[in-house]
Amino acid sequence: MKLFSKRNGAVLLAAACMLFSACSGNNSTGTTSSENINPAIVTQNLEYCEAQVKKALAVIPSYDSVPRNITPGQQQWNYVTINDWTSGFWPGILWYTYEYSNDNTIKGKAEGFTEALKPILVQNKWDHDLGFMFYCSYGNGYRLTKNPAYKEVLLEAADSLVTLYNPTVGTILSWPGMVQKMNWPHNTIADNMMNLELLFWAAKNGRKDYYDMAVRHAEVTMKNHIRPDNSMYHVAVYDDKTGEFIKGVTHQGYADNTMWARGQTWGIYGFTLCFRETGREDFLETAQKLADRYLERLPEDMVPYWDFDAPNIPNEPKDASAAAITASALLELSTMGDNQQLKDKYRNAAEKMIASLSSDKYQSRGQNNALLLHSTGHWPNKTELDVPIIYADYYYIEALLRLKRLNAGEKVAAL
Repeated sequence: MKLFSKRNGAVLLAAACMLFSACSGNNSTGTTSSENINPAIVTQNLEYCEAQVKKALAVIPSYDSVPRNITPGQQQWNYVTINDWTSGFWPGILWYTYEYSNDNTIKGKAEGFTEALKPILVQNKWDHDLGFMFYCSYGNGYRLTKNPAYKEVLLEAADSLVTLYNPTVGTILSWPGMVQKMNWPHNTIADNMMNLELLFWAAKNGRKDYYDMAVRHAEVTMKNHIRPDNSMYHVAVYDDKTGEFIKGVTHQGYADNTMWARGQTWGIYGFTLCFRETGREDFLETAQKLADRYLERLPEDMVPYWDFDAPNIPNEPKDASAAAITASALLELSTMGDNQQLKDKYRNAAEKMIASLSSDKYQSRGQNNALLLHSTGHWPNKTELDVPIIYADYYYIEALLRLKRLNAGEKVAAL
């Protein structure tokens, strides 16, 4: 087992400095030309991820104990059950680690943590987060192994997800519990753009009708979720009987009219994947507009505060998870369309984000078993503030693997 050491830490610190200087330009938006990150440095950071994952695996008690966050001052993960919306990210991290390392021991652990999720489809099948839960876990597992049993579980998950689709509204219902509690008859959150990937996959594997549902969800979201300044509402509320858009609000942002960082990233990533799956220029233009708005408001280190309009910046918590999600999305966005200037801008910005996240400021290293520090989960509820969170790690290792593929001249999204 390769554990993190002071010597490895020094190597990573030097690598991160080289990485950051290699891709830094004259401003924080990535609009200047830059050299690509050295592939050897990407490899060093993937090796770091592998070492941290092995440290965590050594102490996780069982397959139904799923890492979620780490309390300040604590070394090990806090665990949740398989029904938590984040339960798919840890097995996804294991599949990504196996993809990089080809370590069959990690593959076995990935299989174990993935297969432990199957009871969700009986216990908690009406959940809008099934895309996160199953596409990150079973989806990556199927991509890498072609296990036919995984394909069947993915199709079952997609079948459950579409039960929340309201054809009058044209979107998936996110929170049934909020219908009466908040008087949100049909509510759809920005995060749901990510779950469309499961529906697009299912449409290519026997559920053809799910393509139209995914496209319609993206169309309605594009129309109602995005403000005139190209920032996104977290929640769109609709009349479930007429489909009328009632209002845009927040649940995890600072206020209804502010730009919650992670919500914006879900939009960037989601509309990017929608262009990949449909080829529709309006989806590409939407992804670009959301990305441009995000980039123009970033602080110098390329990692946003949890909400771009939080009142006490720069004394607000950062959100490394938003940076990791955006970096991964921008790497794919940098391969799309005909505008080379924009493509270069997104590639450069993504590399700067990865450089910053790979520095000693954001990597967990010897502090605990996570990959990254400084994520913010739910500021209004005062939960998971400035801590390692599992989905930050998932999108960080995904971004590294995507950059590795780009450097090798391969497709960025390994489908």
